[in-house]
Amino acid sequence: MLMNPVNAAVAPRGRTILLSSVSSDSHTWNLVFLQLLLEETGHRVINLGACVADELLVQECSAIRPDLVVISTVNGHGQVDGLRLIRKLRSEPETRDTPVVIGGKLGITGGAEADDRARRLVSAGFSAVFQDDAEPTEIGRFLASLDHPAPRHPVATS
Repeated sequence: MLMNPVNAAVAPRGRTILLSSVSSDSHTWNLVFLQLLLEETGHRVINLGACVADELLVQECSAIRPDLVVISTVNGHGQVDGLRLIRKLRSEPETRDTPVVIGGKLGITGGAEADDRARRLVSAGFSAVFQDDAEPTEIGRFLASLDHPAPRHPVATS
């Protein structure tokens, strides 16, 4: 039986995943793609959509108690918006320990600056960062790693 490479890397237990963009990102195609990818691998996805205010995301995360929060951004504001958002999530008792990942276009420059941005985001509290060139299999490996949690996951880059 042939398996999709993403499916092969996913843990057997489906998770509840809260999916959102950052507050300044109005793009929806990335959210639709991620929702389909995650659902295809057996997870329940609650897609809050684009331009979700930080406070609403924290409120929904507190109410839903997802196994994972996935933040996607393609507008280049991921670092600024992501840092603000993760600080709010980590300041609340209900969301302090929830795994949260961010991925996409986190800034407008690449190279060493991109790696520095990713390190800052992980240091601020993100469980993992997926740069805009990350392969779909990387999220699968991350999901599988949740069965054997570590304090922080390394920055995922291709």
